[in-house]
Amino acid sequence: MVMQIEAAEVLGEFILTRSPELREKVVLQSVPLVHYLLARMGITQEMGTDYEDLAHQGLMGLIEAVDHFDPDFSARFSTYASLRIRGKILDYLRTSDWMPRAARKRTRLIQKTITTLWSENLREPTEEELAVRIGTTVEDVQQGLADSNRILVSLDTMMDDQKEEGSLHEYLRDENQANPSEVLEKESLIQEMADALQNLSEREKLILSLYYNDELTFKEIGKVLEITESRVCQLHARAILNLKAMMNDEQ
Repeated sequence: MVMQIEAAEVLGEFILTRSPELREKVVLQSVPLVHYLLARMGITQEMGTDYEDLAHQGLMGLIEAVDHFDPDFSARFSTYASLRIRGKILDYLRTSDWMPRAARKRTRLIQKTITTLWSENLREPTEEELAVRIGTTVEDVQQGLADSNRILVSLDTMMDDQKEEGSLHEYLRDENQANPSEVLEKESLIQEMADALQNLSEREKLILSLYYNDELTFKEIGKVLEITESRVCQLHARAILNLKAMMNDEQ
């Protein structure tokens, strides 16, 4: 608590003085936020140089946040900085071909197969069923699910079969003067997602709750559920892909 107060005081003093020394201090004391956000996105140091590249992008986002933050935004600095950091990382991932083509092809095949099996059986497909339909092993399916997290299949970046990632946060943005048709569309989409959530397994619902409501990292969720971080990563991706398949099936 004392450290948070001190950090807020340094930030406040920098905003008033724009001192280069204080700017550097604010950035350095906020670096852990970059690594925390990377962990929440399923990006770990096991990725080696890729992790370093993404951490660098996050740091650039942090520096931009420090330079542009305005207390009049009525938002906490950590909230504003998180958006800047995450946005920088997402932009880099969207514009760089950092995943091997074979891995990307596998993730898209798994996504399409989940959607197909949902339409056929009206229930969540098992990993064994996915493996049989694709003609591969359960281990290969699990690796594909883990890779899906690394191309950011999440509640606010749900993949489309024909397009790059699109943010639901952007899609559901709140304008000053709301268009009535957009309000209805927003309410319909929220209700559709709420209904789809009820069809997930209890473990998948728990993982999504721990991740999005309690804001735990995959590693922290693994400790709670006594499973590995990589397994949490796979289950998170499967839950998101199941949601996407159910919502597509309703359209």
